[in-house]
Amino acid sequence: MRHAKHRHQLGRKMEHRAALMANLAMALIKNRRIRTTLAKAKALRPFIEKTITLAKKAHATDDKLKKHHYHKLALARVRNIESVNRLFDVLAEEFINRPGGYTRIYKLVPRLGDAADVAIIELISAEDEGYSKRKPKAQKTPKTNKNVTTQEAKAEESASPEEESSDESESSDESPAEEVEASESKVEESASPEEESSDESESSDESPAEEVEASESKVEESASPEEESTDESESSDESPADGNSVSEESSKETKSDEK
Repeated sequence: MRHAKHRHQLGRKMEHRAALMANLAMALIKNRRIRTTLAKAKALRPFIEKTITLAKKAHATDDKLKKHHYHKLALARVRNIESVNRLFDVLAEEFINRPGGYTRIYKLVPRLGDAADVAIIELISAEDEGYSKRKPKAQKTPKTNKNVTTQEAKAEESASPEEESSDESESSDESPAEEVEASESKVEESASPEEESSDESESSDESPAEEVEASESKVEESASPEEESTDESESSDESPADGNSVSEESSKETKSDEK
């Protein structure tokens, strides 16, 4: 059955298509580079590479019959004796160390008129190392792995503070004596203000008695002017009476003289 064989038909029948491939192969062997449509270039690639493989097999064997047989098979495909001789005698030596991939296709801009896709197909030289190998793309990790990595990162981050706290705890375990000494010094400092306050309280306890004595002396001093003022008032009260008696006696004497 011809399943999956409908490739590179090019809109032509089998005879027409075989002649077209023979002409394109002949031109490629002669010029090493031709310009054609992209569809024809893709159809020519497997055709010419199979022909080059026949030339390599003929070059690798020493049996003349096999060489003649491979030459006839290539001639049936290409249909040009000059191109086949050039392929077997000249070009086959270039592809001995190359395990395939004898051609390369370059895409060009669409052609004016019918806007057909145009390309260039060429034979690769023996010195051509080909395209440099692409760097492998970084494989996308699944979401679960991302979650795992994020969890690991979080665990590491959480572990670092724990380590720091453990270091701090170790340092705290190493310095309890220093803490005790510092606490004792703080207690002594706090005790000294208490002693000062107690001294002040004692002095304050003693000072009220002195204040009482001073207040009593002030009261006595204030009382002495009051007593003096009372004595003066009493003397002033007594003096008018004496004056009155004197005036009465003088008036009596005057009256007696007049009589």
